[in-house]
Amino acid sequence: MQVGDKIPEVLGIDQDGREIKSSDYRGRKIVLYTYPKANTSGCTAEACSLQAHKEQLAAAGYEIIGVSKDRQALQKKFADAQGLDFPLIADVETSLLQQLGAWGEKVTCGRRTVGTLRTTYLVNEEGVIEKIFTPKEIKTKIHAEQILKHLEEK
Repeated sequence: MQVGDKIPEVLGIDQDGREIKSSDYRGRKIVLYTYPKANTSGCTAEACSLQAHKEQLAAAGYEIIGVSKDRQALQKKFADAQGLDFPLIADVETSLLQQLGAWGEKVTCGRRTVGTLRTTYLVNEEGVIEKIFTPKEIKTKIHAEQILKHLEEK
């Protein structure tokens, strides 16, 4: 997907077993972010950055949704351990990740693998992507600050 595209209607099932749809957020903006694996250092840093700035993002009209290939039980454990109070979609089949363009070849520790590409999509009130943060742009420890800075500059 690219800027100007509409995100899919069915996003998936979150850590609490709820089906999350983009229409549930109509009239609200979304920070939709994809991450490789729950409970790893980079993914934890990114999730905690977003959680720590959740109020500031909400003040700008944004709600947070995370997506990874992890099973629902692992997403729940991750959310509970880190105090995350936003949906974490368990996209085990990678259908949403693939639709978003956040699944593909990457190099990790010098090895070529296929997996989740850490990406963030800023989605407007109509479900249309307005900004994409690519894997090379994202700094996990300060990702929320990157988003807020982008919003200030808009």
